[in-house]
Amino acid sequence: MPSERLRIAMLSVHSCPVGTLGAKDTGGMSVYIVELARELGKQGHLVDIYTRFHDPGDRQIYDLGRNVRLIHLRAGEDEPIHKLAVYSHLPNFACALEAFRKSESLTYDMVFSHYWLSGWVGQYLRLWWQVPHMIMFHTLGAVKNTFGIGVADPDLRIETERDLALNCRHIIAPTEREKEALISYYGASPQKIGVIPCGVNLELFRPLDREMAKRELGFSDEKIVLFVGRLEPLKGLDKLLESIPYLRGEQKPRLLIVGGDESSRYEEERLLEMSRNLGIEDSVTFSGSIKQERLPYFYSAADVCVIPSFYESFGLVALESLACGTPVVSTDVGDAGKIVRCGETGYVVEDNNPEKLAEKMDLLLAKPGRDMNTALSIRASVSGFDWSNIAELVAREMRLVLTRCDALVC
Repeated sequence: MPSERLRIAMLSVHSCPVGTLGAKDTGGMSVYIVELARELGKQGHLVDIYTRFHDPGDRQIYDLGRNVRLIHLRAGEDEPIHKLAVYSHLPNFACALEAFRKSESLTYDMVFSHYWLSGWVGQYLRLWWQVPHMIMFHTLGAVKNTFGIGVADPDLRIETERDLALNCRHIIAPTEREKEALISYYGASPQKIGVIPCGVNLELFRPLDREMAKRELGFSDEKIVLFVGRLEPLKGLDKLLESIPYLRGEQKPRLLIVGGDESSRYEEERLLEMSRNLGIEDSVTFSGSIKQERLPYFYSAADVCVIPSFYESFGLVALESLACGTPVVSTDVGDAGKIVRCGETGYVVEDNNPEKLAEKMDLLLAKPGRDMNTALSIRASVSGFDWSNIAELVAREMRLVLTRCDALVC
């Protein structure tokens, strides 16, 4: 039987979990890894998160909290590189991890990899260490390609994901929808997929006084529509821009866009040009990447947070917004249908048709300013998603996997 205290090697090869949120390869997955690891650590488990050196100034080891370390390993140049270029360095990463493990006399009960590149490494560690390998894909290339938006994911990713889905010991999917996609596109066995939602840091994401939050951000009494996420076509930002002219009020709200970095300058320029063509450029603000600790000011200042995505594996932004007491309008992606209570905490629309988005935004923008009681009521709807609850579910799933592996070769 597995011990109460689990020793977990987490892998996030291509993306440093403490990188700048909203950058090209740093988003919800990074939040998930750090928050889950910290909560598992608080619950007494030992977690080492392995990633590439992304900067010559990186230390090899960072303490992220009780029982949690982030460990950088050399695989390629000590700088950000395109994630597909990381693929050729995966054997070196696996060998560097094994050398580090031996030098520190470490043993692990389980490998928990995140994204398909990490999964490739995880499969080798599973064989070397004879421990189970569990993976969370976070997004699926085969699903992304069905939309035909942006650059298609290569066959290399699709085939690697299929191999992982068939041959890893266990999969964590954040939604039933993602579980069905794993079965349909990759032939994964339903018995090896556990569905556990993502969580939200309820200590960080909490309602702040709206007027104070607006003053902190330099805004006046104008209405604010908020977008938070990476600047990439699959996020549907162009549909959100197209929705603004359909809003009924005489004074258009401020559209506040949070996310993006140097790698997304082309997409930002495209969206700026689009806003000029729509005649709304004066009411659109690109704020760039924001430290996570500052995000509650943005959520609290907003009248509505909009998620116009074509695809999300879960939808952390909806949880964060609702935890701050701000209603959400979201396309029917990820777990939005279960997270958002239609008519109470926001609306879920079938797709990101601009007129449909505007119709639901209008309903929320027409309401008087939220008071703290209203914000707290909205927040209460996501109280069950606290990371402590999610970590307990993940640890329970790990123990079940380990128990099943007692009589098997993992």
